[in-house]
Amino acid sequence: MTAHLDTFCRDHLPPIESWPEFVFDLPELHYPDRLNAAVELLDPHDADRPCLLTPAGERWTYGEVRERVARIANVLTDLGIVPGNRVLLRGPNTPQLVACWLAVLRAGAVAVSTMPLLRAGELSTIAGIGRISLAVCDDRFVADLAEADLGGAPIVTFDELDQHCRTASATFAAVDTAADDVALLAFTSGTTGRPKATMHFHRDLLAVTDTFSRHVVKPRADDVFTGTPPIAFTFGLGGLVLFPLRVGASTLLIEKASPEELADAIDAHRVSVCFTAPTAYRAMLRSGRAASLRGLRRAVSAGEHLPEATWRACYEETGLRLIDGIGSTEMLHVFVSAADEDIVPGATGRAVPGYQARIVDEEGQPVPPGTPGRLAVKGPTGCRYLADPRQAGYVRDGWNLTGDTFVQDERGYFRYQARSDDMIVSSGYNIAGPEVEEVLVTHAAVAECCVVGVPDTERGQLVKAFVVLADERAGDTELVVELQAFVKRNLAPYKYPRAVEFVVSLPRSTTGKLQRHVLRERG
Repeated sequence: MTAHLDTFCRDHLPPIESWPEFVFDLPELHYPDRLNAAVELLDPHDADRPCLLTPAGERWTYGEVRERVARIANVLTDLGIVPGNRVLLRGPNTPQLVACWLAVLRAGAVAVSTMPLLRAGELSTIAGIGRISLAVCDDRFVADLAEADLGGAPIVTFDELDQHCRTASATFAAVDTAADDVALLAFTSGTTGRPKATMHFHRDLLAVTDTFSRHVVKPRADDVFTGTPPIAFTFGLGGLVLFPLRVGASTLLIEKASPEELADAIDAHRVSVCFTAPTAYRAMLRSGRAASLRGLRRAVSAGEHLPEATWRACYEETGLRLIDGIGSTEMLHVFVSAADEDIVPGATGRAVPGYQARIVDEEGQPVPPGTPGRLAVKGPTGCRYLADPRQAGYVRDGWNLTGDTFVQDERGYFRYQARSDDMIVSSGYNIAGPEVEEVLVTHAAVAECCVVGVPDTERGQLVKAFVVLADERAGDTELVVELQAFVKRNLAPYKYPRAVEFVVSLPRSTTGKLQRHVLRERG
């Protein structure tokens, strides 16, 4: 029986026949029927253990976080929030934001975290899809939220929340939610079209800690986590909240950091586990911060494809074996990865324990090893869009189709080719843009790049590279010819970029993902 009095989420789950098949083939994935994820993440740990940290020196222990969460949950209840209501959260990664997120779950409500860079129109869309009942916002980020259409939902700032918390009780009996009550609405980045709300249960939040985190990251209670992804991005939610709190570790929450600032924070706070994108690892190495990374015990890279050149450069300069991984908002977190001696540089990894993965053709049938195809996954988490017909495109025959083209080898390792819609077809040849990018970024003049297909009357599509320069060298015709020759020397000649455009930066979404569609449209 659901604990939700407001059953909007349950009422708008997709038809059960369109759900993926869920697999719980590890003992640790057998959860009780009643489960509140906030209780499981906070309550088992010693009150004096450090929990939430900031670069400015704030240090909240588990006991202090539990007390703050209880006070906020009481305030939410006083404001009329009932189990099942959706509460929108807005702000950068701070202890207060994490406490609010946990309080929403403890009160039996549904957390709707949003990127702090979103503007009024984007916030209006999210609020409309999620039918939010309340918005809780960092005072510094109220302007865009105040301009948004929230459907009448009131806004409470962190300062106002603090005032209410002063007189609120420090105890709160967590709502006895069902393991399959919705705890989180996570929105896709919306790089193309209307964003989709993915619905994740209380048990899902624990399942990602008991699969990828437990078996690949292997966190310890004495670890200090940090990273750059916002917690509204499920990569950040897992790496900076779920994974450390599940084992009683601490997390250093950084509001915003350049790669150099991230390296300094790792050094200054003795961080042992880092979550960030390949671009940041590459930038830290380029800026001479390799020494700061050598103190890490684990370094996780996700959010975009990790080039083999970046992996090898990091290993050679720091001794770190970057843990690559692919996940999705629909699956909540990473489902293909590898760590330590199990890593094959250039390969994303194998199916994470608890998950199954295979490569299928357009009809959904498995293909032989070495054949490019669509990545299909199933496990303890999976896609459930909130009232969205695109559910049928993501789930087929019980499998989640992630929209990525991969090749699987005889040993079960998956090698990334491209997003399924990013494959370039030129004069009959299939060319994966990321493969060309991997070569280009090894050239000394290239800081980063993106390779896409653009329309061409003769070839159908033309391979075009958008290049950000790494040094003071001019982006002239001579360099274009040099880069083209460089690719030809390292890949089959038909894959070289016939067009090269030098740009100051590459377009990225609020989650940091490269927006290839923007460059395709630019042509």
